[in-house]
Amino acid sequence: MEWQPKTEIGRKVKNGEIKNIDEILDSGKRIKEVEIVDTLLPNLKSEILETKSVQRMSDNGRKRKWRVIVAVGDENGHVGVGIGKNEEKKPAIESAMRNAKLNLIKVPLGCGSWECNCNGKHSIPIAVKKKLKSFEIILKPAPRGLGLSAGETTKAVLRLAGVKDVWSFTKGKRGNRMNSAIATYLALKELTKKKKSIVVA
Repeated sequence: MEWQPKTEIGRKVKNGEIKNIDEILDSGKRIKEVEIVDTLLPNLKSEILETKSVQRMSDNGRKRKWRVIVAVGDENGHVGVGIGKNEEKKPAIESAMRNAKLNLIKVPLGCGSWECNCNGKHSIPIAVKKKLKSFEIILKPAPRGLGLSAGETTKAVLRLAGVKDVWSFTKGKRGNRMNSAIATYLALKELTKKKKSIVVA
């Protein structure tokens, strides 16, 4: 079925007036249609970070739902994380994928490591810290060739964002993939907020 845009940004993308996703992300406007991302970033990659069965109490007893966490990215400065819930697994995955695309952010890449100072775009420009409930993550620039010194969930989000080298430190309860994924995403989002005060090669 052909896409019929419902927003002004969507119409501009379909008409070819907007050809780069950064035009939207730099403006601070929110993406409300998945097709915008599909059109501007057709080679977007995705990874399911967690598929978990969760239960909640209702008037009719316990109800089971699937909770899925998905990360998407082009491995070149754009990443998104989304959560989806449904009584069936496939719709939960589709919902998480959709939310991840709508949560897409631009990540400033750079080389903020004093050990390297190569002016490349293999790491992050500055150290960032983000706390989510009892979980805290710290990301620090690393020299070229180190790789991603991080847990599997954090590593997946960073890789999809295009970060190749980084030091990662965590505090609090480990093993919670949802908190780890969201905290990593929010830490990268902090870089975007601070981009005006940093130099990115």
